[in-house]
Amino acid sequence: GGRVSAITLNEGRVGIASQATGIAEACLDQMIEYAKVRRQFGQPIGRFQAVANMIADSAVELAASKALIASAADKIDAGKADLPSSSMAKLYATEAANRIAYRAVQVHGGMGYVRECRVEQLYRDARVTTIYEGTSEIQRYVIAKGLRQ
Repeated sequence: GGRVSAITLNEGRVGIASQATGIAEACLDQMIEYAKVRRQFGQPIGRFQAVANMIADSAVELAASKALIASAADKIDAGKADLPSSSMAKLYATEAANRIAYRAVQVHGGMGYVRECRVEQLYRDARVTTIYEGTSEIQRYVIAKGLRQ
């Protein structure tokens, strides 16, 4: 029973991490596109350092999420899965998705908070990923417990 439970948790957490990463990728795509078309002071907002930094930070976090997910998934496929690896992927990817979604709303300004704007839905979708299949706090506990062993 315990082994089946661990397998289910590992796979579920990597699945949620993947979902969060898909949400984050959609947010990044929305940011990039909006930064090209929205103009302020005669130029696209993507040329402003603050907006460019938000896009760059999001791209880095997205790449790191994908790497953690790939590592955890490779362990699952090899039959060497461990809860800390899956929890690291879930914790990082879901929290990164929330930061990226927040930035997407910021880049879109007031429009980012309006229901007709896609990033508003993505922002809400990202939030729930830190809750189900074990909250971020639980993931931190699992990681710390695994490091103690």
